[in-house]
Amino acid sequence: MGFFAKRTFKSQIDEKTLVLISLYFFQPLLIVWGLTKAPINYEFVLSPLFFLLSMFVSLFIMLIYSKAIFKDKSDNTIFLATALIGNTGNLGIPLGIALFGVESVPYTSIINIANIFFMYTISVYFFAREKFAFLESVKAIFRIPVIWFAVFALLLNYYEIPINKHIYPALEMGAYTSLVIQLFIFGVYLYSVEVKTMPWRLSLHISFVKHILLPIIAIIIIVNFTSFSPMVAGILFMELFMPLAVNNVNFSVLYNVKPTAVAATILVSSVIFVLLLYFYIEIMNMFFN
Repeated sequence: MGFFAKRTFKSQIDEKTLVLISLYFFQPLLIVWGLTKAPINYEFVLSPLFFLLSMFVSLFIMLIYSKAIFKDKSDNTIFLATALIGNTGNLGIPLGIALFGVESVPYTSIINIANIFFMYTISVYFFAREKFAFLESVKAIFRIPVIWFAVFALLLNYYEIPINKHIYPALEMGAYTSLVIQLFIFGVYLYSVEVKTMPWRLSLHISFVKHILLPIIAIIIIVNFTSFSPMVAGILFMELFMPLAVNNVNFSVLYNVKPTAVAATILVSSVIFVLLLYFYIEIMNMFFN
């Protein structure tokens, strides 16, 4: 019996298995760990709001010219639904630790929650508006464990309920395990993209929005309308220039909107992100130090 169970498990395990393990076990631990590491303050509350403000201003600009660029309805849908959804969890949290230390985790975690809300409302709307009921799609956000664990962690933080010293090390180990699994999943999805089928026009327009337009708007908003500390301002800017999220592929599969093309845009965005990362860091040093 054990032999057959082992063979069945081995034959069925794939990247979706890792996604489920990460989504239902390790990401909730990461969120609780991240959102309880620092007390709630002005910057903690407002950083995700200014993150969303930057996203909505960019989306308004995109809506003005998107139909003039994309005559194909599916390409227009992909452009509006995916171009602003960054990899704030898979890459944003680990990169924040690398650039700013573990002190960044509360801020990258709460910004990641804001990104999830944008993804499951605005992004889902553009994917689902012609094929599925919008309200049914939005209800899916409340089935994500991360959302409920985030509420739980924020309540612990707000009421200053301490975490037992024997539980905290396990929570921290689970959080770091989540970071490793998320990066592994990201690599698995990128590996599946075939370069010869790349939709270059769509990919480059999306990358322009993600890596040029959105960061410029972010700088304007952060410099002129916030009084964040250099670290929090840098974290906010960093989360906005993250490459496209892998979840974009999941939505394109769910709504049957050119999933291969969406996967290709993620690859292009990731390559451009690597090429521009040095300049992004220099911009952070210039504006937020």
